[in-house]
Amino acid sequence: MHKIVIIGNLGRDPEMRYTPNGQGVTSFSVASSRRYRTADGEQREETMWFNINAWGRNAEICNQYLTRGRQVYIEGTLTTRIFTGSDGQPRVSNDVRMTEMQMLAGPRDGGMEDDRAPYGGDMGRGGMDDYNNNPGGYGGGGMAGERSMSGGFGNQSDDIDDLPF
Repeated sequence: MHKIVIIGNLGRDPEMRYTPNGQGVTSFSVASSRRYRTADGEQREETMWFNINAWGRNAEICNQYLTRGRQVYIEGTLTTRIFTGSDGQPRVSNDVRMTEMQMLAGPRDGGMEDDRAPYGGDMGRGGMDDYNNNPGGYGGGGMAGERSMSGGFGNQSDDIDDLPF
């Protein structure tokens, strides 16, 4: 089994479409950056782009709640495609079939004034501090009760009826 974990920001708004048999699929891109210093002491930043595809109920949720610039945690399987662009140059595409997603609060999350989600859930602050203090899952930017789309709950005292989906 192979799995990829990505934390990054949406590069475009999600686009939802349906297969001929009626199954929903939502596509969006996520940019993930890494900062490092070279041997010369120069600071550099490297950004990788991923094309994300969410299916079924996950597709509906991503289409409803995600927007360009939003910080997300994505788990899924990676497929890398090499193709020739319209200019004749070889290109690489990193495609991820999403299995789990959590919304994270971050500097580009849309600037909500009071750190509350539009449906009333606590957005938290996200980041590794929340991961270390939350044994139930990553980040403070999840839904009420830190629910990920795979179904786990960080705080078992939350009632499932309080969740927006």
